[in-house]
Amino acid sequence: MGERTLFDELKFKFQSGNTTVRLIFINALVFIAIKLIGTLDQLIFPGGAPLTAIVYYVCALQTDLGLFIYNPFTLVTSLFTHFDFWHILMNMLFLYFAGTFFESYFGSKKLVRFYIIGGIVGCLFELLAHLIFPALWGQTNVVVGASGSIMAIFAAMAYVSPNTTVQLFGIIPVRLIYLAGFFILTDLFSLGSNDQVAHFAHIGGVVYGILAVRSINRSQPSPTEQLFDKLVDSFKGIFRKKSKLKKTGTTRSTQFKTDEDYNLEKKQRQEKIDAILDKISKSGYESLTKAEKAFLFDQSKHG
Repeated sequence: MGERTLFDELKFKFQSGNTTVRLIFINALVFIAIKLIGTLDQLIFPGGAPLTAIVYYVCALQTDLGLFIYNPFTLVTSLFTHFDFWHILMNMLFLYFAGTFFESYFGSKKLVRFYIIGGIVGCLFELLAHLIFPALWGQTNVVVGASGSIMAIFAAMAYVSPNTTVQLFGIIPVRLIYLAGFFILTDLFSLGSNDQVAHFAHIGGVVYGILAVRSINRSQPSPTEQLFDKLVDSFKGIFRKKSKLKKTGTTRSTQFKTDEDYNLEKKQRQEKIDAILDKISKSGYESLTKAEKAFLFDQSKHG
C-alpha cells in the first residue's frame, strides 16, 4: 500500500473525527475558499472585486431587511463564513472546547441541531434589532461567523453543568457558569455600539441554547426539531454512496441483506473502527498492524 496523500490524510481526519471536528473542517474549508477567491480577484480584476462581491451576496447576512429578502439563505451560509483569520481562529478554538463538551453529553445529532438552529436564531435576533432600535437604523452591517452558534452550545453547557471547572489560559480554574456570565454581560454591555460585532446574534444564540437544552432529553422533539432532522437526513442522503439494500449472493434469485443483517454488519464494522482508534490514541498510529492500517484507509475511502 502506497503512502497516503495529504488529501487522503485530511479525508481520514474528517471521517474519523467527531462532529465537532467536522464542523471545524467545514468552516476552515469555506475560509480557505474565500481567501482563494479574493486572490483571484486581485489577479484577474485589478481595481475591482466582482468575485468577492458574489461571495458577500451568497455568504454574508445583510442586516438591512431590504437586502436580506433577496438572499434569505444567508441565515445558514453566514454560520460557516469568516473573512478574518483571527476571527475564525478564535471561533474554532471556542467551538472545539464547547462542541466537544456538548457532544460528549448529548451526541453529534443534537450538536448539529444546536449549531444550525442556534445560529439562525442569533441571526434573526440581529435582524430584528436593526428593525426595532433607532440607534441601529443607520448602521448597515453584515453578519458572518459561527459566534451565535457557539454561544448557543456554550450557554447550553453552562446551564446543564454550571459548576464544571475549566482552566482559563491553562492555569486559572474558573467555573463554567462564571465564564458564560462574563461573555453574556460583555455582549449585553456592548449592545448598540458600532464595533462591527453582532452582539444581538450572540444573545440570540444564548437564549436559544438555554431554552432548548431545558427540553433536550424529552422523548419527542418539537415540530421544528423534527423538520430540521428530516432536512439534515435528506441532505446526508444526497451524498450517501451506497444504499442499505445490498446484494449478497449469486444464486438465480437475487438476494438482498435484511435491515437487521445490514445494521449488524455496520455495528461490527464501527466497533472495529473504534477499537483501532482507541489503539491509536493510546500507542500512536505507527503501532497499528498493516491490516489495521489498510482497514482504516479503506473505510476512509468508502465511509
